[in-house]
Amino acid sequence: MSAIKQIIAESKKKVDIDEFLQKELARAGYGGVEITKTPLGTRVTVYVVRPGLVIGRGGEGIRNLSKTLEEKFGLFNPQIAVAEVPVPELNPRIMASRIISALERGVHFRRACYWALNNIMNAGALGAEIIISGKLTTERARYEKFKAGYLPKVGDPVLKHVQKAVLYTQLKPGLFGVKVIIVPPTYKSPDYYQIKEIPIEKEQKKTETLEEEKAEKVEGGEES
Repeated sequence: MSAIKQIIAESKKKVDIDEFLQKELARAGYGGVEITKTPLGTRVTVYVVRPGLVIGRGGEGIRNLSKTLEEKFGLFNPQIAVAEVPVPELNPRIMASRIISALERGVHFRRACYWALNNIMNAGALGAEIIISGKLTTERARYEKFKAGYLPKVGDPVLKHVQKAVLYTQLKPGLFGVKVIIVPPTYKSPDYYQIKEIPIEKEQKKTETLEEEKAEKVEGGEES
């Protein structure tokens, strides 16, 4: 197998695992997964809101999940670690799943999106955007955007730091899609600048020092 085909196959496997865990760990508040290959096996770090539901009694949940990943996806000796999401409101996947859960319960899409947007901004995000698409009000599919705060769109810092997630759900009118974009509090824009104020005492000392230096130069010129 060529290198390009191998990369594509590995990426497809990661997407399949991600979709599987999204369905399997929905009750635990699934927030994403990191898969790393090591000489001893495959390290799988699962991010959830409620780790206890994933671990299970006596670690039974972890053992069953490891067995499933090994048999279904062919992972070599999977070592699963469960990490708790510190602030669920700043995780776009968790917020997208909460919006979808609200839609499935019959909540109006605008109410669900504004509720999620307020929670994200109250958690300290610099900016957020929610895009929902589907047959929202009529038989014709369309989309609506809900935005708040500072939201950069392009550039290398955006690709590295701005977090995105897209989830879908099948409702009675048809297929609905929810995309959540969050600018975390730690994001620093390249065009951001800060003017530092010099304390008055330091400014006075600097002025006095300059005046003394000028006086010394004048005295030295008169003596010569």
